[in-house]
Amino acid sequence: MFSMEWFRLDGQNAFVTGAGSGIGQGMAIGLAQAGAHVACFDLSASAGLDETVSEIQKCGRKALRLTGDVTNATDLQSAITALTKEFGSLEVAINCAGIANATAAEEMPLEQWQRMMNINLTGVFLSCQAEARVMLPRKCGSIINIASMSGVIVNRGLLQAHYNSSKAAVIHLTKSLAMEWSDKGIRVNAISPGYTLTPMNKRPEVAEQLKIFAADTPVGRIASVDEMVGPAIFLASQASSFCTGVNLLVDGGFVCW
Repeated sequence: MFSMEWFRLDGQNAFVTGAGSGIGQGMAIGLAQAGAHVACFDLSASAGLDETVSEIQKCGRKALRLTGDVTNATDLQSAITALTKEFGSLEVAINCAGIANATAAEEMPLEQWQRMMNINLTGVFLSCQAEARVMLPRKCGSIINIASMSGVIVNRGLLQAHYNSSKAAVIHLTKSLAMEWSDKGIRVNAISPGYTLTPMNKRPEVAEQLKIFAADTPVGRIASVDEMVGPAIFLASQASSFCTGVNLLVDGGFVCW
């Protein structure tokens, strides 16, 4: 029989990349509010990582501050090793680290294309790989990759062929890994946010563009970071136990038109 307790994460341990700001920070804190202990991973220069750890501890949960680069397999392996040493196991992982920028395709330097793919796609793959290596022996785990509605549609007025391609690849990577591990106890799903009011989108120079984004979204506004947390809790928890290979669009209806 269904129970609301299925949404709880008490007694579980989580790992979140990109936990120092924006959606990653919101999800890391949200996991703690749902009962999980959380290891927070981001670049050492991330100013918000300490704040994330502090907020998790205020929830009465254990928090672990880990630094490194998602494009570096050694950094990720070291972080997972530290997590398992401190927490003992890993049940939930959210891979949120990523970047975004814009350049006309015909003018884009190869280095810019490759950096986008290295962080947004290879970084997600390496994260999934490191996480699965400790989940597979226990035949238990939920991995959530943060993609984007830009992996499904092309945003009007934005010159982001590299970003869109990286997020489309994350969605298909998610489905591929879900099928590889479907009989091994690991669920792999993706969340594709629409336009969200992250620190990057709070800059004064994009204020007018945000008004256009809001007008183009059927619900007529930009999402808050908090509105991405509920979907993450759902996919992390027993409440979604029959969901794998899903790309959950959280976009205010944007892709409907």
